[in-house]
Parts: sequence; C-alpha cells; structure tokens
Amino acid sequence: MATFGRRLLLAVDAKGYGGVRVVTQGQFQEAIQKLLGQAAEAAGLERERWQTQEGGDSVLAVLPEGASEPDLVDTFMRRLDAGLRDFNHDRLPERWLRLRAAVHFGTASPAANGFVGRAPVEIGRILDSAPLRSALAAAPDACLAVAVSATVFNDVISEAYTTIRAQEFREVRIAEKEYSGTAWIWVPGYDARALGIEGPTVHAGPDEPSAQGGDGGGAENPARPQSAPTAPGDTVVQHFNGTVNAEGAVFGISK
Repeated sequence: MATFGRRLLLAVDAKGYGGVRVVTQGQFQEAIQKLLGQAAEAAGLERERWQTQEGGDSVLAVLPEGASEPDLVDTFMRRLDAGLRDFNHDRLPERWLRLRAAVHFGTASPAANGFVGRAPVEIGRILDSAPLRSALAAAPDACLAVAVSATVFNDVISEAYTTIRAQEFREVRIAEKEYSGTAWIWVPGYDARALGIEGPTVHAGPDEPSAQGGDGGGAENPARPQSAPTAPGDTVVQHFNGTVNAEGAVFGISK
C-alpha cells in the first residue's frame, strides 16, 4: 500500500529533442541535469534530496516535504531561464535547448516504477498539453515556458508570494487523456496573454483583459463599471455589479 503524502512536483521536457543529432541529444541531457542543479542551488531546494524519474530529455521530480513552492516557481525558474540563455548563446537557433516546465502540488508517493498518485499523472498531462507546447512554439526567442496548476497559482501566485505578478500568467483549459482542468502559463520575456496559444483562454489574469478581447474571454468583470455612451449634457449612470471597495471615496449627485 502506497504511503499517502502531498508533495511539490516539478516536470521538465525538452522541445524538439527527437529531431536533433545524437551528439546534440547528449549535450541536451548533460545541460538539463546541470541547469536543474544550478537552479535548485540558487533557490535553496536541495537537489540531492529530490526523488526523480528521468527519461532522456525529461525529468519528473518529487521534492522533499517542506520544499518552498514560491522558491520553485520564482527563483528556480528565473535561474533556469537564465541558464538556458547562457547555454544557447553561441548556438544556432535550431540547436537551442528549450524547455517546457510544469509545477504542481498534490498526492504523490514513490513506487516500483516511478511514482503513484494523482499529482504525477496530472503534472504529466499539464507538461504535455497542447496549450503549453503552443505557448513555447509561439515565442521563438523564449527558452522556457512554465505552466503551474490551479492549486499552485491560487495558493502562491495570486497571493503574491512571488515576484512574478499574477497578470503575467494566462489561464488555459487542458484536456489530455483522462485529465481535464486548468493551468496558468508564464513565458519569461513574453506577454503570455498575447501569444497564439492553442485552446480556449479561460482568463488572462486578475482584472486584466484577455488576448482575445474582453475580460476572461468575454465574461464581465463584476467589479468593473459598465458605462453607456454619452453626449454633451447627458446624465452618466454607472452600474456596479457585486461588492465595490470604495473606502475613502466621496460620491456626489448633481443636476
């Protein structure tokens, strides 16, 4: 019987690995291990304590209990992106090492051939999802595209525990095999809301218009006033739906 436990998970995979020469594949594998180690050291995430399942150009890691979610999403990913840029600096674009990464938090336990639990399955579906793949493809100068699960976004990003603002992420729907849910995508150096990402956008970011126009793909923001066009001398009437925080505000009526 597997031991129950909730853990922080990281998954990475290289874009276009199967289409490069054997020598380049070897360089990619070596670089991935080196860059993950450097990023982990910068974020204080004790790489030596990770439990990993590796497959050439991919790594699934279950981090130890107590590993910092903000440090993995923020410091780790920023250092990983910087390391990828250094590695690619003198390489032809077609030989760049470009990674997709996913972060999730949920149930995961070691097993005979990897890990068991919902979280390892879910992070795998997020990592391989069409929206994340198309986000990296739509940003040709990007070395990294990151997707975080709704759990991580709601608990870490939207609560401002990182220096990456919630508005820099774009929420997308994911439907891969038996998994259906949402994830939030961030591409360093790009506005993810403006990228041509495959699949429907759920919401571009808190109080931000989506790349497809409107708020959250057409849904009204309940805290944003809706005004009708006016002509000179008209009375302006604004309707607010939901609760409005107006502390310190002064309202007046004139005719």
